[in-house]
Amino acid sequence: MAKAEGAIRVGIGGWTYEPWRGTFFPEGLPHARELAHASRQVTAIEVNGTFYRTQSPATFAKWRQEVPDGFVFSLKAPRFAVNRKILAEAGSSIGKFVDSGIAELGDALGPILWQLAPTKRFEPDDLAAFLDLLPAKAGGLALRHALEVRHESFRDPAFVALVRERGIAVVYADSQEYPAIADLTADFVYARLQDAAEDEPAGYAPAALDAWAAHARTWAAGGDPKDLAHAAPESRAPSARSRDVFVFMINGAKVRAPQAAIALLQRLAR
Repeated sequence: MAKAEGAIRVGIGGWTYEPWRGTFFPEGLPHARELAHASRQVTAIEVNGTFYRTQSPATFAKWRQEVPDGFVFSLKAPRFAVNRKILAEAGSSIGKFVDSGIAELGDALGPILWQLAPTKRFEPDDLAAFLDLLPAKAGGLALRHALEVRHESFRDPAFVALVRERGIAVVYADSQEYPAIADLTADFVYARLQDAAEDEPAGYAPAALDAWAAHARTWAAGGDPKDLAHAAPESRAPSARSRDVFVFMINGAKVRAPQAAIALLQRLAR
């Protein structure tokens, strides 16, 4: 029998951040124990380090060993694959990343995040060729791909149709800088909340966190929140039985990200 709703995971970006020591991490906690601690406070982490350098299979295996069952890592794909004028030429960079040992994460491997540069415009043919390079599997593990676009030209029904055809999720960005596109295009949802305020103890006001909890539940139940901006409102995705949901507290007031994630998880547990 199909589950009633998808899993909702809420996390932060990385686990190495000096201002978190003494606020999120207990005083005196060894740096080597920070991942173990963080992975027991939130349910997912988006890894930024994979964007800048190639990790080893041993590193991925070590990360998997340090986190509890059910925890997942989202990996940001390398800049060499996404920061280029012609995305269709990224094949070798994509292959190097996928073959770098990411399958060592096993069931802790969450979605792969492909984040385009803010200057990259929507060019249908080039984007389609790039998306067709993204592999379905790595080491026998099925891969989920999420695409974050950061130029207003992507607010286009043709873009939504292109990614929906391939089952790739469009990242919803809660940001004052980048377009918010809530169109559902895959069997999971990936949201990056980037508008936290440092003067809010939990990053977001209580009412805002209540609203995000409601959105996450709607997504997980297969629904589509009506009050979020869509690029193709006339061609909404059909309702699904369920969708897995990944929500990350990213940037904004990063010092508040762990508190924001924990506050959202508390609301979802009620």
